[in-house]
Amino acid sequence: MKTFIAVLTTAWACFVFNFANAQITGHVVNGHNKGVNGATVMLLTAKDSAVAKPAVTLADGSFSFTPVKGGLYRVNISTVGYQNYKGAIFNVGDKAVVLPVIVIEDTSKTLKEVEVVAKKAFIEQKIDRTVVNVGTSISNTGANALEALEKAPGVTVDDNGQISLKGKSGVLVLIDDRPTYLSGEDLANYLKAMPASQLDQIELMSNPPAKYDASGNSGVINIKTKKSKIRGFNGSFAASAGKAQYWRTLESLNLNYHTGKTNWFALAGYGIQKNYRRLDVGRTYLDADHNVTSSYSELAYFHPVNYNPNLKMGMDYYLSPKTTIGFVLTGTLSSGDNYNPVSSVLQDNAGRIDSLITSKNDSHTKNYSGGINLNFSHQFDSLGKVLTFDLDYLKYNNNRDQTFFNNTYNSAGMLGGVQDITDHLPANINIYAAKTDYVQPLPGKAKLSFGLKASYVNTDNSANYFNIIDNVSVVDNNNTNRFLYRENIDAAYAGYNQEFKRFTLQAGLRVEHTNVNGHQLGNAQAPDSSFTQHYTGLFPTTYLLYKLDSAGSNTLKLSYGRRIDRPYYQDLNPFKTILDKYSSFEGNPFLKPQYSSDYQLMYSYKSIFSAGVEYNPTYDYQVEYDSQRGSTFSATSINLGKRVFMGLEVNLNLDPVKWWNFSLHTELNRTSYQGQLIGSYLNNSSTYCYLSNNNQFDLSNGWNAEVFTFYLSPTRDAQFTHVFREQTNVGLSKKILNNKATVKLSARDIFRANFSGGNITNIPNVIATYHNDFSNRSVTLGFTYNFGSNKNDKKKPDTNNAADDEAGRVRN
Repeated sequence: MKTFIAVLTTAWACFVFNFANAQITGHVVNGHNKGVNGATVMLLTAKDSAVAKPAVTLADGSFSFTPVKGGLYRVNISTVGYQNYKGAIFNVGDKAVVLPVIVIEDTSKTLKEVEVVAKKAFIEQKIDRTVVNVGTSISNTGANALEALEKAPGVTVDDNGQISLKGKSGVLVLIDDRPTYLSGEDLANYLKAMPASQLDQIELMSNPPAKYDASGNSGVINIKTKKSKIRGFNGSFAASAGKAQYWRTLESLNLNYHTGKTNWFALAGYGIQKNYRRLDVGRTYLDADHNVTSSYSELAYFHPVNYNPNLKMGMDYYLSPKTTIGFVLTGTLSSGDNYNPVSSVLQDNAGRIDSLITSKNDSHTKNYSGGINLNFSHQFDSLGKVLTFDLDYLKYNNNRDQTFFNNTYNSAGMLGGVQDITDHLPANINIYAAKTDYVQPLPGKAKLSFGLKASYVNTDNSANYFNIIDNVSVVDNNNTNRFLYRENIDAAYAGYNQEFKRFTLQAGLRVEHTNVNGHQLGNAQAPDSSFTQHYTGLFPTTYLLYKLDSAGSNTLKLSYGRRIDRPYYQDLNPFKTILDKYSSFEGNPFLKPQYSSDYQLMYSYKSIFSAGVEYNPTYDYQVEYDSQRGSTFSATSINLGKRVFMGLEVNLNLDPVKWWNFSLHTELNRTSYQGQLIGSYLNNSSTYCYLSNNNQFDLSNGWNAEVFTFYLSPTRDAQFTHVFREQTNVGLSKKILNNKATVKLSARDIFRANFSGGNITNIPNVIATYHNDFSNRSVTLGFTYNFGSNKNDKKKPDTNNAADDEAGRVRN
């Protein structure tokens, strides 16, 4: 591993392509003789003004074109805030051409009173992803990142925090191209601690390019936080207070200081959230002739209170106009308490009460996380030749203490037994990763990209259970265990992009080799056990885009990609985790990764309309399997034979009138499951639809309004059937203080229609149901204030950090 990283961080230093030929160089400055960064420079042939080559100026205003054939040319320059420049004709021979310094004038000299504001669309479509501009949505006021994510087209979140994209679970969630290393409820809590006011964009990639890790059965969701591009000192402050079942507050501060060769930035947030959830569980037990023998019902209330500070800070240092080094520090502290009273009733076949159990299940959590990223980027020229390095270290320290106090009463109401259990569940995770990427432009609007990556994950999870007998703690060796897990993944990829007159090709191939070692330490009653896994996979991706007309208004896109979804770390832990007196979860050390292939065909008309179909078969599909083991309802993860997903998607984005933007996303999907469960064979399917609609209204004089709604029809996921879900949000905002501040009022789930429930099938001789009710309806008032400089500047190229593959694979 160390040798691989050493090679990784030095190999590309000697690997630089350079196609030498006639070259044109120049320098663009403003009226103060300062370089203009990010200006578009077009090299045009003098004969017919055809575009020979494009370029973008670097931080010092320099640009270059190479190679250039001999002939007569001129340059045109354009950029926001400056007047367009049209240059004189010059000749190119076989020697380099150095143009005189080009001075472009600030438009403020001629348009002093005109302010141009570019309004972002809520949804943007690109060749390999859908982009959601979070800040354009009023109803995201006072929301957290998870709630903002639920508004993205095709994204759903269930009551366990499981995130799905286009009806497929197993999505890889990144934040600023960095993994969270969390999943399920832990990932949901992490996103709840992040104010939506810190978010810039959400990128949805159902078929990501080869530079992204192959993990994630249904694709990648990349949440991009805000980072200012403005020189000087600037920032923003956001605060909100909301009321659902209980009050909650969210505050965030975004600071940026860009001067000279340094750019400092910081994002800080703090939230206090108290939530409410009611869970109803029912189980009916049958004999071999399907006659009822007994039944079990459970009513549980959850009252979690969470305190969530988070911080992200860093610096970019510009060694030269072409070279940047930087670091990013991240840290979160999430602490909370959950009061969880539970009442359970056991009845006989005539409905008479056999026993009653009252439980008091309380927990306290305290989770720390921190990370450091070191990054380097070098632009060799203005044509896009770029080399980047990233080194990452992340650490998670999670602690949970629980108490289970159970009283059992007989049919006469007499106390028949007392059970008092405590547990301490610490988990420590260390992640090391290194990666490098190189992009080489080629003649003819083409480019090559290459990359290497290595990651190493080390987890240490303990479950310490104690029975309290006569006020004395006695170790419960039946449930106490310690699990050590180590994983190393080495990867390499290559990609190719080229644009033709009407045809665009983007293709890539990624190879990943995985080494896994798991070790469960034994105790006085449980034996020591271990397992190892080694496997290598190839993951191709292809995108073909064809313009059906010369203007490019009508396009057809075909894409293919192969992906892998590795098991969550804790799902491989073979020991049992107690959920309550009659429920538990047990890991499976024989769980294998699942593989999927994704085929998509999409037609688009401008940015107004698109429609497409998708086919996605998944093999060794990982599912949660629930079964009855004696008196306990037990859950584990297994590999099901096959799941097939087929979908039809239609999108509409238009402005019926100039003050109304209407966006609609609809899906009609069908999923089928086939495979052997423990004790039964699963063969079922379901057809369901999903719809999300966002309406934004510009009411003039700084007033804006929004109405958002989504609907998901009843669905099936292997054993589980789910009832329909729907939600409607509304929002109203007003700009104040010379447009520097905004006041927003929003209401979520105004009809209180978003809840979950359903049945659990394929459990021999058991009928199981559940219903979850949340405190989802809320009203929030928010305030945002922007301050500081307003001089735009271009930041360095966005790069992914090294830790992309292991995201979303930790759960407790």
